[in-house]
Amino acid sequence: MAGKLTHLDETGAAHMVDVGAKDETERVAVAEGFVIMLPATLERILEGNAAKGDVIGTARIAGLMAAKKTADLIPLCHPLMLTNVAVEIDADEALPGLRVQATARLTGKTGVEMEALTAVSVACLTIYDMAKAADKGMVIGNIRLLSKSGGKSGDWQAPLRSTS
Repeated sequence: MAGKLTHLDETGAAHMVDVGAKDETERVAVAEGFVIMLPATLERILEGNAAKGDVIGTARIAGLMAAKKTADLIPLCHPLMLTNVAVEIDADEALPGLRVQATARLTGKTGVEMEALTAVSVACLTIYDMAKAADKGMVIGNIRLLSKSGGKSGDWQAPLRSTS
């Protein structure tokens, strides 16, 4: 393990990390994930013929909203004043399916990795929800942090891995 688990105190009990003494720095985190589906389902989504409407647009908004609610969903996360969240959703015929990438940004005392990961997770879940009538066998996968920058621990980049 690279370091100690910061959300555990000296007795092993979970606690919220005190970030009061930390310096404010620009912090950016990028996360990704995907939804694999039948080729016909992907085609239906891209043509705008999903029964529930605009799958990609709705999933993008869901991801943005989720990033802002991360502290309500993850018990030990700090509520953050995000300065930007971007969610990109692209078709990938090779999956076949949709790739989701989220970037969260702020200037603050704690990182935004959980906000980026939450945005991707909820966007993927929204894609599933909106297209499940056509394809209940969709697979949500490989939700992971790609990179983070800022803060005391500095920059980090995920090692290259297969994403399918």
